[in-house]
Amino acid sequence: MDEADAAAVAGDLLSFSRFDLVPEVLRALRERGYHEPTPIQADAIAHVIAGRDLMATAQTGSGKTAAFLLPIIDRLHRRHTGRLNAIILAPTRELAAQIGEEFQLLARHTKLKAAVVVGGMSMERQLHKLRKGAQVLIGCPGRLIDHIERGTVRLDDIEVAVIDEADRLLDMGFLPQLRCIMHKTPRHRQTMMFSATMASAVQRIAREFLKDPVRVEVGGVSEISAPPETIRQVICPVTAENKGRMLLQILNRPEVTSAIVFTRTRDRADRVGKLLVHGGVKAIVIHGERTQGQRNAALNGFRNGIYRVLVATDVAARGLDIPDVSHVINYDLPEERENYVHRVGRTARMGKSGQAISLVTPQERALLGQIERTLGITLERESVEGFDHLEISAPKPIKVFSSSRMRIRPSRMRAPAF
Repeated sequence: MDEADAAAVAGDLLSFSRFDLVPEVLRALRERGYHEPTPIQADAIAHVIAGRDLMATAQTGSGKTAAFLLPIIDRLHRRHTGRLNAIILAPTRELAAQIGEEFQLLARHTKLKAAVVVGGMSMERQLHKLRKGAQVLIGCPGRLIDHIERGTVRLDDIEVAVIDEADRLLDMGFLPQLRCIMHKTPRHRQTMMFSATMASAVQRIAREFLKDPVRVEVGGVSEISAPPETIRQVICPVTAENKGRMLLQILNRPEVTSAIVFTRTRDRADRVGKLLVHGGVKAIVIHGERTQGQRNAALNGFRNGIYRVLVATDVAARGLDIPDVSHVINYDLPEERENYVHRVGRTARMGKSGQAISLVTPQERALLGQIERTLGITLERESVEGFDHLEISAPKPIKVFSSSRMRIRPSRMRAPAF
């Protein structure tokens, strides 16, 4: 690095420089436009550089990917062994690919290489990257197990292991694969675990895999974390037959520059996508039945502005970092209340502001009640011009009497799948 670059780094990145990161990493940070650490980065990086295990919980969009990548790149660059020294486990192919892309940007001035191993992609291409020599392996547990069983990946030299979106990994049933992978790494490794929530299952796994970890909590910790305060959350009451027309009207607002529209099912996503295209909206659909190539093309097209709207199921609700999404629109409320938090977290990334709009029918009032009780607030109602005003309030909890005590239970009513 020449003197001009060094001066720019010193002037622009004093807050990152306090971590004593190598100049190559500081230069990449400057080029990425990262001028000061986010709260999760400020709290976590120093502990990781010091070699401590880490258990971190933070809201979506908080910058946790860089919180573990920066110290890993710094460590491996200082003592480049040429061997596979770090693994990063993620629950979905999209998140693994996103971490791989961020690694390339942050390690661009080093000689470090990463291999991404996920299902749905060419095994031969992944083998080619592994044979070229990767110091970091990023992947989903299922495909990594495939490589381990084939003998194409060995974890004997792993020094650092990261479990990202731990709660989601457990929800998807990856605990057996996770245990298998972690048991094949050296016991003296450094381990980091990141999770959006602190469910009891996550705490048990942390006790199993981490040694005397530092706890870092950003934004409060609960079974389900709250959305960032920079998101304005709005409910638009509507009848089921008017949902499509209302969606088109909202998307035609000038302030809606980039939006993700969430639906409950894959078929529903396809139908909404066709509705938007026929209505003159540049939209693309992503869900679990699309091939990996189609999913990648949809995400890249949306990120690059080719499409203004991404219609998605909950496959896109977690982990994906898509900058500058102005609006998240829940065409259908999710049946799992935690998915509401993860959906709306696709906007207002990295401290920016955003808006989450939910189109709620009378049939969905029970789901709305679950969400509002979880958040501890009543979401703002907003009428849309040209549509009849509807009053939709969450149902009161049902009182259940027993001979010994009285308990309060939320309604079990579910909205129909359209």
